[in-house]
Amino acid sequence: MNDAAKPLSSAVALSYEDQKDAAPHVVAKGHGLIAEEIIARANEHGVFIHQSKELVSLLMKVDLDDSIPPSLYRVVAELLAWLYHIETGITTKPNQVPVPPP
Repeated sequence: MNDAAKPLSSAVALSYEDQKDAAPHVVAKGHGLIAEEIIARANEHGVFIHQSKELVSLLMKVDLDDSIPPSLYRVVAELLAWLYHIETGITTKPNQVPVPPP
């Protein structure tokens, strides 16, 4: 495949500090070279990258520094719970969302 036929990549970075933020917010987003830079920086800092064209497409509509819309709360919460599960190695029963330790 030549470069002209190569699909344009997109990336969105979210930030969430549960003590400070009511909902995750978009801290970076872009297409092409900007998307590649977002991904490269995430890799440099050991930030997990989840690939979902559908979710990225929806998040690209959110303005920078804005919180995600309520319509995306559930899918992003499930993604954060899944990431927490991976990062901590805590095992759960099927259909059970991991709960952070007290």
